Amino acid sequence: MKENIKPIALYLPQYHEIEENNQWWGKGFTEWTNVKKARPLFKAHYQPHIPQNGNYYDLSEPQVMSEQAALAKAFGIYGFCFYHYWFNGKLLLEKPLHQLLSSGQPDFPFCLSWANENWTRTWDGEEKQVLMKQNYSLDDDRQHIRYLMPFFKDPRYIKMEGKPVFLMYRSELHPDIQEATKIWREEAKKAGFPDLYLIRMENFKRDLDPATHGFDAGMEFAPDSKLRGKKVTKSKPVLHVINKLLHQSGIKRSNYYANGVFSFPDMVRNMIARPAPTYPYFRCICPSWDNSARRKKGAAVYMDATPSLFKEWAGKMMSYTRKHLPENKQLLFINAWNEWGEGCHLEPDEKWGTAYLEALQAALLEAASPEQEGALETKNAQEAAKKSTPPQASTPPTTQTP
Repeated sequence: MKENIKPIALYLPQYHEIEENNQWWGKGFTEWTNVKKARPLFKAHYQPHIPQNGNYYDLSEPQVMSEQAALAKAFGIYGFCFYHYWFNGKLLLEKPLHQLLSSGQPDFPFCLSWANENWTRTWDGEEKQVLMKQNYSLDDDRQHIRYLMPFFKDPRYIKMEGKPVFLMYRSELHPDIQEATKIWREEAKKAGFPDLYLIRMENFKRDLDPATHGFDAGMEFAPDSKLRGKKVTKSKPVLHVINKLLHQSGIKRSNYYANGVFSFPDMVRNMIARPAPTYPYFRCICPSWDNSARRKKGAAVYMDATPSLFKEWAGKMMSYTRKHLPENKQLLFINAWNEWGEGCHLEPDEKWGTAYLEALQAALLEAASPEQEGALETKNAQEAAKKSTPPQASTPPTTQTP
């Protein structure tokens, strides 16, 4: 049994109150605030996403993360990749990570991704109103990496050949990113590490050799809006044109046309077919996507996501990972463990329960057993041969091989 594939789930820590969110969005705001307010926008639209047993947890309680890690581990997830928010020494949503570091619990691998965008009022349509601005400087880069060293030194921290794995959400926003990465690597070596292993996430600037930014690898982000295909129409072509015109003219507004509705199966097929880059590249999958809970308008809603499709996608990306990456670097990222506001979570909900976790586990078991894969291929070949071979007239129907 081969077990090289290491699924890593992206993790959002915005499930506890912080002073800044209380000021910006109202007392008691957490990610659950938007999740609870979500409603279906049109027929067959799955909202709201309700956590199984109404488990609207609070990450300020340390046992919550321990329970999450136990569940993730039980279904084959190797570790979490926590979003980390640093703004020139100002931290946001840091409490769960500080608790994890100080307590030593849960005993579960993890790494960090610097979510380095400005914080804006995007959720209520005011993208240009900046709440927390990101200002870059090389001095700040040095202070930032020094702050991260205690995490890197933690035995649970995910490393490759002794190098702490550190991700950056949008490296292209840093005006001097190559110098920044040199500083980061220099500080890591001073701290006793052989180097860092830097991964740039490709959610916006894609198909860029990470070495040009001083990184070691790129990471696909799912879903990829460039590969989502055409919008789904809910009626016959003529009616669709009429309904869209009525919406655009204001005569008959429709939530369907006020948002982007896409086919999840089409997006999955397009992402599976993506050509392999010439640089080290980690693949990413997601169980579903629907960020209408976060946005008053212009949401992206992907329809027809299912656990069986997720399993198929996971299996394909595991095959890619095994083919294109060495055994000690076979990471597969999953977006996400708990992006409830984007309808993108492996955590169980009332509709699917643990079905998506079970699908991931099943894909891992199949990928880990070459014997099983070979048996399935032989069975499929035999069935195909049977269908293409006409029955022999001399063989009685009752003795045909099923």
